[in-house]
Amino acid sequence: MKTFLLTVFVLVVLALHHDLWNWTNKSLVLGFIPVGLAYHIGYAFLASFTMAVLVRYAWPHDLERETMDLTAHHTDEDPRG
Repeated sequence: MKTFLLTVFVLVVLALHHDLWNWTNKSLVLGFIPVGLAYHIGYAFLASFTMAVLVRYAWPHDLERETMDLTAHHTDEDPRG
């Protein structure tokens, strides 16, 4: 279920990247930022949040443990041979 929800979340974020409704909007946010740029500033924050969620809940911890085990194995060896 977790994988399904994360997949749907990523697909929604990807779909939001295509902001077709802002192409003809000539209004300004805060008086100087075009609305399309403001949208993409917000989207950048959403993309960062998405990556943080993916790292927190979908990171392959098994691969990380294998790497740590290999690193520990190599540091236990005598460097002189």
